[in-house]
Amino acid sequence: MLDSFRMDNDEAAMLHAPRMARVGWQPWWLVGFLAASQFGCLLIAMEIGNIVEFLKDKSILISGSTGFLAKIFVEKVLRVQPSVKKLFLIVRARDASSAEERFQNEVITKDLFQALREKHGKEFDSFISNKISPIAGDIADVNLGIKDYNIREYLWKEIDIVVNVAATTNFYERYDVALGINVMGAKNVLDFAKQCTKIKMLLHVSTAYIAGVQEGIITEKPFHFGEALKPDLKVNIGEELRLLEETKDQIQDEKKTKEAEKEAMKELGIKRARIHGWPNTYVFTKAMGEMLLGHMRGDLPLVIIRPTIITSIYKDPLPGWIEGARTIDSIIVGYAKGNISSFLGDPQMSMDLLQWYYLYISKTGKLKSTENLNQIPGDMVVNAMIASIAAHSNQHSQFIYHVSSSVRNPVKYSTLLQSGFQYFTKNPRTTSDGKTIKTTTIQVMKTMSDFKRYMFLRYRLPLEGFRLLNLACCCLFNQRFNQLWRKYKFRESNLLYDFIWQFNYSLLVEMQGIKLQMVINPIHDCSFDDANLEKLRMTTRDSMETTLFEFDPKHIEWEDYFSNIHIPGVLKHDNSFNFFPLITVLAIKDQNYGLKIKINHSALGS
Repeated sequence: MLDSFRMDNDEAAMLHAPRMARVGWQPWWLVGFLAASQFGCLLIAMEIGNIVEFLKDKSILISGSTGFLAKIFVEKVLRVQPSVKKLFLIVRARDASSAEERFQNEVITKDLFQALREKHGKEFDSFISNKISPIAGDIADVNLGIKDYNIREYLWKEIDIVVNVAATTNFYERYDVALGINVMGAKNVLDFAKQCTKIKMLLHVSTAYIAGVQEGIITEKPFHFGEALKPDLKVNIGEELRLLEETKDQIQDEKKTKEAEKEAMKELGIKRARIHGWPNTYVFTKAMGEMLLGHMRGDLPLVIIRPTIITSIYKDPLPGWIEGARTIDSIIVGYAKGNISSFLGDPQMSMDLLQWYYLYISKTGKLKSTENLNQIPGDMVVNAMIASIAAHSNQHSQFIYHVSSSVRNPVKYSTLLQSGFQYFTKNPRTTSDGKTIKTTTIQVMKTMSDFKRYMFLRYRLPLEGFRLLNLACCCLFNQRFNQLWRKYKFRESNLLYDFIWQFNYSLLVEMQGIKLQMVINPIHDCSFDDANLEKLRMTTRDSMETTLFEFDPKHIEWEDYFSNIHIPGVLKHDNSFNFFPLITVLAIKDQNYGLKIKINHSALGS
């Protein structure tokens, strides 16, 4: 795989050359520079035209096509514009037949496409066959891993739009894998797009969290090539690639096991991210990917979409449809299963639904209520993607959009808690043996003092009473008491202690001989400004397509979304039900004083 990272001397020099020297003082570059520096003026003058009509007869190449967001994009384009010429889906597979099999099993059979099935009836299969071509490939490889030259040449002549959704979103990913997909994969997509003779646009899906740990308002501005979050450092992508190869060679020389190699690669990614100021491997490599695209795009029109956490569909075609649990979903599912009765937090803080939610507890026991669990419905992200494609095709500049509710429609965490209580009161869950799980309100404690007081009154005090009863009965219940006491003390000493979560602290918890490692990400106290996106919204407001391509978070009624759309959708469509570090560390399970823990290293999603 490292071979795909290698660059020839000309490419390597290009990566480190000043941008002015690389592009030269050509008129198109000057126009692009002025457009980027006066982004607002450009958007105000822009006329978006008819989005649906724009999609007609277009050929679109889509990477990451088996992922959650790409599926929504594919369905939306086919539904609103059946006269789109062709959608070419890059599918990671050995060959064409394997790509077709993955497409059939992981994409088109999903409930998401039911509206299309009903619309086309018996002609659905032939419609899909005419409009979609799965292609075996891998963006981590040169030419997107498309081995057949005839197919590549055909695509270069055919493609109008390239949409790059492919990414590894694992916070704690192997560094070689993250560099291969999020950095060099982005470069490979760009190189392929440049060879397309009819290319009008490259749209790249990034993440708002490349901003790292910052406070205040985060604006929609590009990363300069080599820019690090630590002001005294520079990011040298070429050096990162060389360091990776050197580390791989060292591992081979030492003849380490596959597991040791895997852990070494993970640790290298986290280490390099922290050195340059990013909290984890995922956002660090996504930032480098953006840098490469901005630096090497030439005159290619480039749109970068930066969503926060992407959650279930809000409106169409299937409200509540989702794949893969997000942070908020782990709380919902834990509550539904009766595994969560209380946790530390501030229910009145702005939930802001597009940022990560973390708790920060100081040694004094003061909880710094931080971030917000920041989410945006997947259909709104896709609508923003399609609108930006129509708006900026053939505009030789770079455009960046935050897709976020941070500023325009934040929500309190208490809204989620109340919505969950109302939903599960009306729709009580049952255990595997048919017993009804009682719905109770979640007790949220704002400080460690409150938490310890709760633990004392709820657990310690009854145990002390049980101790006296045990003594009075000549230690008749000694075995049971000791069992409960050990569980209580274990929780008190090993899990419910004062955390100081500093800059992306890697926490190692040992429970009953099992070591569980979690990457605890730092606190963000910021909001993601979407001024550029608001200007794009303004261009669609007078259009008949405003409802069809809705991406204004102001129109989301969060209580209704949680109670009637998102919570039912999570329980119906998502079967992963993974618990994330927030729950695994802070949740309390009442029943038998137990604590259910399941560690998942995957990211929260864009």
